[in-house]
Amino acid sequence: MRGAFSHIRRACAGEIVDELEVTESICIPLSEIDIKAVRSQGAGGQNVNKVATAIHLRFDIRNSPSLPESVRAKLLASGDQRISASGVLNLKAQESRSQDRNRQAALQRLVDIIRAATLKKKPRIPTRPGKQTKKKRLDAKSRRGNLKKSRQRVQDD
Repeated sequence: MRGAFSHIRRACAGEIVDELEVTESICIPLSEIDIKAVRSQGAGGQNVNKVATAIHLRFDIRNSPSLPESVRAKLLASGDQRISASGVLNLKAQESRSQDRNRQAALQRLVDIIRAATLKKKPRIPTRPGKQTKKKRLDAKSRRGNLKKSRQRVQDD
């Protein structure tokens, strides 16, 4: 897996809460994430029709109190096809034959998507062409102009 994520157990208001640590400032309680095991698609032999190894993960971006407003707005405006019109992110993990590994993969994808929304885009600084580049461009233009001029008919005076 790419960037490992942390799964934290924390005491909150007298009870133990499992959380998914996305960044140092963003932790999502697992109670906000809906995880269901479903039957996986594709080949798998005798096991494929009996065991639910694929994972469907649903996370309500719009109604999550754990996400900062800026991250929520960026995710909803991203145009990602996995985010429904009602603001629910749907992920499916079925790469592995193990339900636990698929669960970890789905949670990792969720973390990656949210982390990508926390990154700020570096603004582009426009640069000007150098003197040598300008000179080369103007020389090429004048050469092309001279070539076209030499193709014209010669006029007698």
